[in-house]
Amino acid sequence: MTASASAHPNRAGRKRRFGPLGWTLVIVAALIAAFVFATQVYTDWLWFSQLGFGGVFVTETLLKAGVFVVTALLVAVPLWASMSYAVKHAEEPAPAAESPQKAKQQGSDSEEKTSEKPQSARGELQAEAEELLRDMFGQHSFEDSMVKYRRSVERIRKALLLVLPAVLGVLVATTFITQWDTVALFFNYQEFGVKDPEFGLDIGFFVFTLPFLQLLVKLFSVVLVLAGLGGIMMHYFYGGIRVQPGGMGTSSAFRRHIAVLLFLFLLVRAGGFWLDRYTTVQQQSGRWAGAMYTDTNSIIPVKAILAISAVLVAVFFLMAASTHRWRLPLIGTAMLVIVALVAGGVYPWIVQRFQVVPNEQAAQSEFIQRNIDATRYAYGLDKVETTPYDATINTAAGGLSGSSPTIENIRLLDPNVVSSAFAQMQQFRPYYRFDTNLAVDRYSIDKKTQDTVIAARELNPSQTSGESWYNRHVVYTHGYGVIAAYGNQVDPANGNPKFMQSGIKATGVISENYEPRIYFGMSSPQYSIVGGNGDQLELDRPQSADEANSADAKYTFTGSGGPRVDSWLNRLSYAIKFQSSDILLSDAVRDGSQILYERNPMDRVRKAAPYLQVDSKAYPAIVNNRVVWIVDGYTTTNQFPYSQGNTQDSSGSQGRGNSMNYIRNSVKATVDAYDGSVNLYAWDEDDPILKAWRGVFPGTVKSYKEMSAELISHVRYPNDMFSVQRSMLNKYHVTSAHSLYAGDDVWSIPNDPTNDSGRPIPPYYLSLQMPGDKQAHFSLTSSFIPQQSDSNSRNVMYGFLAANGDAGTGKDGERSPDYGKLRLLELPRSSVVPGPGQAQNIFNSDAEVSNQLNLLRRGSSEVINGNMLTLPVAGGILYVQPVYVQSSGDAKYPRLQRVLVSFGDKVGFAPSLEEALNQVFGGSSGAKIDKPTGSNASQPADSSSGAGESKGADATSGSLKQALSDAAKAMQDSDAAMKKGDWAAYGEAQKRLNDALQKAVEIEGKQSSQGGSGASSSPSATPAASASAARPSVSASASASRQ
Repeated sequence: MTASASAHPNRAGRKRRFGPLGWTLVIVAALIAAFVFATQVYTDWLWFSQLGFGGVFVTETLLKAGVFVVTALLVAVPLWASMSYAVKHAEEPAPAAESPQKAKQQGSDSEEKTSEKPQSARGELQAEAEELLRDMFGQHSFEDSMVKYRRSVERIRKALLLVLPAVLGVLVATTFITQWDTVALFFNYQEFGVKDPEFGLDIGFFVFTLPFLQLLVKLFSVVLVLAGLGGIMMHYFYGGIRVQPGGMGTSSAFRRHIAVLLFLFLLVRAGGFWLDRYTTVQQQSGRWAGAMYTDTNSIIPVKAILAISAVLVAVFFLMAASTHRWRLPLIGTAMLVIVALVAGGVYPWIVQRFQVVPNEQAAQSEFIQRNIDATRYAYGLDKVETTPYDATINTAAGGLSGSSPTIENIRLLDPNVVSSAFAQMQQFRPYYRFDTNLAVDRYSIDKKTQDTVIAARELNPSQTSGESWYNRHVVYTHGYGVIAAYGNQVDPANGNPKFMQSGIKATGVISENYEPRIYFGMSSPQYSIVGGNGDQLELDRPQSADEANSADAKYTFTGSGGPRVDSWLNRLSYAIKFQSSDILLSDAVRDGSQILYERNPMDRVRKAAPYLQVDSKAYPAIVNNRVVWIVDGYTTTNQFPYSQGNTQDSSGSQGRGNSMNYIRNSVKATVDAYDGSVNLYAWDEDDPILKAWRGVFPGTVKSYKEMSAELISHVRYPNDMFSVQRSMLNKYHVTSAHSLYAGDDVWSIPNDPTNDSGRPIPPYYLSLQMPGDKQAHFSLTSSFIPQQSDSNSRNVMYGFLAANGDAGTGKDGERSPDYGKLRLLELPRSSVVPGPGQAQNIFNSDAEVSNQLNLLRRGSSEVINGNMLTLPVAGGILYVQPVYVQSSGDAKYPRLQRVLVSFGDKVGFAPSLEEALNQVFGGSSGAKIDKPTGSNASQPADSSSGAGESKGADATSGSLKQALSDAAKAMQDSDAAMKKGDWAAYGEAQKRLNDALQKAVEIEGKQSSQGGSGASSSPSATPAASASAARPSVSASASASRQ
């Protein structure tokens, strides 16, 4: 023993060094990992419990744990049984395991015979490798090699039989745990009340049952493959399989074992073949979704034949287990493979090539119609009301007399442009911010609904003072207030937004007594420590000028918005979660303190309702004197038979796994901006998928009848769902198989003409009176043009879609029956009504418009085209586009200076909407606009035909030119002074601007009285105003621009 130990000092040393210390390190590492995992689970439980959704956490956790445990057992137990059977029925008894002392003595003797000098660790490995190579290449007999293998395996047999199945069970269970929702839906089956046209089964079978059955087939296949591999391995080690130079021999126990496993595997495959029949109606591989002619006449019958054949072959294998006759099952297996290759591949190709292709339209017509019907139902397109709309391009005086509800609500503020204007006028501090894309909502002002551009003044974490943990997580904790501007008005003096709700100290017509603090928003910090007893630590808001204390106000959160962190366990848990020792050590964490996290409204809804797809944008609203974020939630599936798949929405993707072929706006959710409380309301209570999830998570989703009247009044038609619907409507506005097959009436969404991004025009929210309606409704709209291709680039209107978003009736728990109504105005295919792109081209190519835009671009100013609004009025299509001017510099922001209008090929361009409309509609549009909407507060100009005759004289007037030049110079000086913050110079420049404009008006008025134009008698907000107001409607000269 001494000689052996001295001959291998390294081995002994390594053993001593690893021993207790090594195991201690392993145990400590395992305990740390377990503790970190436990803290994650514990903090999740705290978060869900505080939010009132503890049941969601428990149910989801139990479902995942159940799937994990059952899957692990289903893998581990059969694998253990298969391996144990192989050991128990070994061809030869296992050699007795040698005692450690005897093995060590034999090892010492062998070493002494082989070498008198010590071997290094490298030498030992080399010797073992050489021995293995001799075994592999036959330098030892098979029996000698197997004895060595069995002896090695026998030493670890018990551990191997337990550890290997356990490890593989855990690994497989980890991959299957994500299917917890499939299991949950299976046990909460709901019927759709609609049957698929091929098998006559309720759609619920395909959505809830079939995915679960497919999951079982996949799992059992994995189980049997692993059990077979484990059994073969153990049979090999214990002599059940003998590989010799003369061939391979197997024991009867091995053959019986494999026969049973193959019997079970073929039964599972038979089930898979049978289920494959149903999946043909869900496939998305061809031009049209679902089972087509070839599928129904070859694939489905072949799958049934394969399923029956697999069962027969399985029986042959079961018989072979007892009779030991393998000829029949082997022949059956070969025949099954041949049938699968020929009948599953060759035969469908023959049917497709010789029956379908020569007469495809007739052969596929029935199945294409199935695709149309299913797709329109799955996306809610079957409820679209299509109305022929023979739009005109001709205008006449008074043409808009019946369209006042639409005209007076035209939204001139583009929510994607005016964010910087909100920031310049209402941000007040650099640590606040507004979202880049503002929201559009409506409020009742003086008993009249008013479209509104609205935004929350949120905290900007990247601009908080200092980088200390204390400032980032204790002092700067929340935003403050909501800012809202009239959508159809601007300040007539300068083109700035006209606010209905503004200021740090809230003032406005919406509410002056609401809770303004925004702890939960789109840009809130990762986490904040708030509340607790003691001094006020949070910065609340800047003090307004009329408040005595000029210092910024302090505040302490008083609600219940997050888990408490006033215990050492909770502090330690969150210190680990956020990897911050300050949570554990800071004095700012005190008795009663709470930690707020998961603060994005959409993220909170996703966690509270993990089965929902959430809209890409939440929007703020003041409801019952609280700021709430309203979030649209969708239930989706990609399992709906025959429905065409979709992966597109306003943000680029949608649906579970970025793919779906069924969608419902089943839930409206609200998140309180102060305390983060989440409320889920079942908006589509008839949706079967929502019904199933309400069964999984009972009590978490309320009925919409519990919504207040004020909340319902702010519900909108959901943007992402509308985007999906309009993308599907490009093809599926047709209802006949012939039209869809021909593909000669495919539409597309026009590209946004206001920029070069190549992106489709986004849907627009605005109040709109559709033709035939008695009043205007807050709607979401989109237009359609022919599909663009190399052979067809016509940018003309083919369709206009509007979704009614007015849900309120003024009563709690009651919604309007007209909410969600989809109206499609379909224009003739011979239409010459310009599309949005062509309308923009008409604007850009008009000489008068171009000249005035060039004037607005003088100096360093930039002209920004706002959203191109499409409006079906006066029997045609009216386009309205606000034009903003923005100076350069750090303090730049856009101001509305002009309004572009077109109807047919006539163009209006003026400081106000009313003036621009009058230019297009013969001098008087006939629309009643109660309030001024342009940057000019004047009455509309007289744009009669005489104006065109006087326009040239006005342009050549030296005095008028000088006045306009003075006005332009004054505007430049005004912008420069504003950027520098020199308000005295700014006031002086504004005075010079007003004087110059007044002089221009007086000169123009004198010329008009001498037999000239009907120019505006009111001052304009820009140097080009007078010329613009006096101009007649202009026709586009190039008819090719409409083609």
